[in-house]
Amino acid sequence: MLAYLPRPPTDTSRYGTFPQKPDLPAVPGALVEDSGQQAAATTAKRGTGMPNYPSAPRHSSFVPGELPLPPSRGSLTTQHHRGRPSWCPPPASQEPGARLYPLHALSVANIPNSRGRTSARSSTVPTPEGLQGRRCKLLEEDSPMVQAGKRQRQRYVTKVGKCQVNLGNIQDKKRFLSDIFTTIVDLKYRWFLFVFMMCYIITWVVFGFIYFLDAWVRGDIGHQGDPEWQACIENVDGFVSALLLSVESQRTIGYGTRMVTANCAEGVILLIAQSIVGSMIDAMMVGCMFVKISRPKKRAQTLIFSKNCVISCRDEKLCLMFRVGDLRESHMVDAKIRAKLIKSRQTAEGEFIPLEQSELNLGYDTGEDRLFLVEPQIICHVINRHSPFWDMSAESLRRDQFEIIIILEGIVEATGNHCLAAGMTCQARTSYTEDEILWGYRFEPCMSLEKGAFQVDYSRFEMTFEVQTPAASAKELHELKELEQQEHSTLSLYWDHLLQPCVLPGP
Repeated sequence: MLAYLPRPPTDTSRYGTFPQKPDLPAVPGALVEDSGQQAAATTAKRGTGMPNYPSAPRHSSFVPGELPLPPSRGSLTTQHHRGRPSWCPPPASQEPGARLYPLHALSVANIPNSRGRTSARSSTVPTPEGLQGRRCKLLEEDSPMVQAGKRQRQRYVTKVGKCQVNLGNIQDKKRFLSDIFTTIVDLKYRWFLFVFMMCYIITWVVFGFIYFLDAWVRGDIGHQGDPEWQACIENVDGFVSALLLSVESQRTIGYGTRMVTANCAEGVILLIAQSIVGSMIDAMMVGCMFVKISRPKKRAQTLIFSKNCVISCRDEKLCLMFRVGDLRESHMVDAKIRAKLIKSRQTAEGEFIPLEQSELNLGYDTGEDRLFLVEPQIICHVINRHSPFWDMSAESLRRDQFEIIIILEGIVEATGNHCLAAGMTCQARTSYTEDEILWGYRFEPCMSLEKGAFQVDYSRFEMTFEVQTPAASAKELHELKELEQQEHSTLSLYWDHLLQPCVLPGP
């Protein structure tokens, strides 16, 4: 639980989305005396190396109109000294009057400079117990926050749209037989082909055995070659010949050597029954084969989603966005998109609700959820007071656990007509976990105008770029905006009162 202990307040303006020059820590007096003039020359050289960076403020202050930037990942690993275990060595003793610095201020290796390279590591305070310090560092890395990011999350829906839910201990399995058509179509291809073949083979063998039994009871098998014998089934001298008669009769082959005569009524009835059963099997199996082959499930392979979600400001509102595209020139008709949030929670009464589903508004009230998917579209979810992400900030995003399910539905254009009555519906799914959401990014444009037509470059489909985005939640931004408006109105009333001419009272 070390990762959930309270942390000392830090100046978040130093750790933003865009790289800034970090403040170099002051070296204690003992180290300054040992280093001498070399440390002073190094400090002067570093101070003049990057003149474009503004100096970071030494105290946090609230400035209306300026929002703090999201903290970097390096600042999240800082731990307060009170959160250390009892067996960890205490920090190095400081001289009276020496300035204390947080742990992350001793090293700036994770903060990039303006050229995109990593800054050199500054001097660190040596500890006499190096081995125990390493041990405590390993213990801090084993904290729940760090291990939660290392271990692989169990997804509810995979990136390709497969639901990771297994159904077991189903008692009433007779319900599947009541819908035998859907049960057969949902089978895998190897089992579907097995059922397809066994339906024909079983009927051929069953009717062949009945033909053989009829010929054996009437004595047709023992009177083969007798011209005076009136046989019911001619040229059947065993089970194999009866099986061939069954196949020829059901498949209407009719070689002419084996046949049912009019000398017995049961033979005619048996032939009529086999013809009806064979027609029913043909209709069912051919229908199942056609539906299974023509199912638009593979059409979803050409509907692609971006690998990550992004969160940034759009029209002065914090928005969660992702990108969807269609690789085929035959487009989806009446395409609709929706999103579900999968998150476990505990109610006020103590009830635990696992994997609760809540709806994310993608523009249902304005019609923005209906897509004309000719070119890649950026789908936007505005984080407002009705959104489940209303209280989520950049820091809480790293601690939370949830999954966003994206469902895209539409009618395949190749299977539909103008009235869309006979079209087949296709559904494509994907999911995003909390570690696949990028705070402070936007998608790069992937469409341009070339040779009188719009050209889509799908190599830029996944590309994003970093933008300045506040680290606060949408609720905090809304409250801050209301506070600014209130201050502005108060200030305007004050100036209006000062500018009003003084009216002297009459005599």
